[in-house]
Amino acid sequence: MKIKFLGAAREVTGSKYLIVTDRGKRILLDCGMFQGKGLETDSMNRELGFEPDSIDHIILTHAHIDHSGLIPYVYRLGFRGSVICTTATRDLCAIMLADSGYIQENDTNTYNKRRAKKGLPLVTPIYTKEDAAACMSLFIGVPYNMNFRIDENIKVRFTSTGHMLGSGVINLQIIENGQIKRIAFTGDIGRPGDRMLAPPEPFPQADIIITESTYGDRLHEDQKSAEDELLRIMIDTCVTKKGKLIIPAFSVGRTQEIIYDLNNFFNEGKLPRVNVYVDSPLAVNATAVFRVHTEYFNEEFRHLLHRDDDLFGFSNLFYIKRAEDSKKLNDYRDPCVIISASGMMEAGRVKHHLANSISESRNTVLAVGYCAPETLGARILRGSPEVSIHGNVYKVKADIKKIDSFSGHADYREMISFLNCQEKNGIEKLFLVHGDYEVQKFYAGELRKEGYKNVEIPAKGEEYDVL
Repeated sequence: MKIKFLGAAREVTGSKYLIVTDRGKRILLDCGMFQGKGLETDSMNRELGFEPDSIDHIILTHAHIDHSGLIPYVYRLGFRGSVICTTATRDLCAIMLADSGYIQENDTNTYNKRRAKKGLPLVTPIYTKEDAAACMSLFIGVPYNMNFRIDENIKVRFTSTGHMLGSGVINLQIIENGQIKRIAFTGDIGRPGDRMLAPPEPFPQADIIITESTYGDRLHEDQKSAEDELLRIMIDTCVTKKGKLIIPAFSVGRTQEIIYDLNNFFNEGKLPRVNVYVDSPLAVNATAVFRVHTEYFNEEFRHLLHRDDDLFGFSNLFYIKRAEDSKKLNDYRDPCVIISASGMMEAGRVKHHLANSISESRNTVLAVGYCAPETLGARILRGSPEVSIHGNVYKVKADIKKIDSFSGHADYREMISFLNCQEKNGIEKLFLVHGDYEVQKFYAGELRKEGYKNVEIPAKGEEYDVL
């Protein structure tokens, strides 16, 4: 059996790992898009490293686009196998992939207008909204902790990672030459004290582990401090400075978490009486999915539902779907909070809000998640005095803030604690993925101190024999 690392190898995006069994079965763990790679992004996504029609099964850890976003593309190129994931991941993919297809079409149309003016040939989107809808017929939703038999030699079981709604460790059992090989791919690991989701759970003993390392060199502040800081920044911006608080946030997971905290502030009488706008059609649809999948939430969240039947809504919260309503916020001069995608500030409506707000000192831009080094978000957080947005240069005069503890990724101590459910001597190989290389080297050192052996940091394209 072989494992080939095709994405999120010494980087944090484009999660894709190909398993080829001795019998010739080809299984792709995740099928994620590369994001935030500048001019390289399109070519990196089109160059898969495998023939789509050769893949028998795709197994997904969760619905984030850097883990699922190329499924419509491989479908377009001939993939007709099954896509196996949890039920919530399937429901979220139905809206997230459609949104991604819309973005591909829209961005391509904009790009082609420029190319047409220069007399250059037009390009096609990597996939369309129609492709995204069509590929959903291949999805199979599986509950947590159910042994799902793919064929007579392969079983898969999902156990919760607490990273986002429906996220799970892929626990594979593959029979080869009369022996069982146990492979676990954690995907992204959540935090044990998540405000909404049930904590990560121990996963079955594995021989081979592929695991993330996004925050492999840092420790988060406690989450209560993050909530206090969010409220402090909101009061300082909207009450003291009478400005706009722009919160770039991923539409699925981070946005709902911020709304939940604001809802709690509202119920406690702490929330300033300013309007809060969630300006993302995807976030609106995703919040509806969150409302129907309460089985994934922690006990405290479910208990609160008995006292507040809508933990994602309060009187001065407004969900915006129509583009014309989003544009009206550009002329809105009163203090307000705008939560909009994307979290890395690379695409979506948030770029328009940044363009209209970042040059005014009364405003604040608050990052609440990871920004890859090449992204607009990272440039803003590094303190660039000016940034280019949609081809125009803007002075950065707004306050720039960051709260790491809202991240859905565990820090390195939390990740090690999660892995400690395993018998260390039973692990043949531990592969680190989904992290920047320097971060991974630090994390590998911490794992070795903890007693883990045979820790590898595969490069993109590397292939390993698993005996």
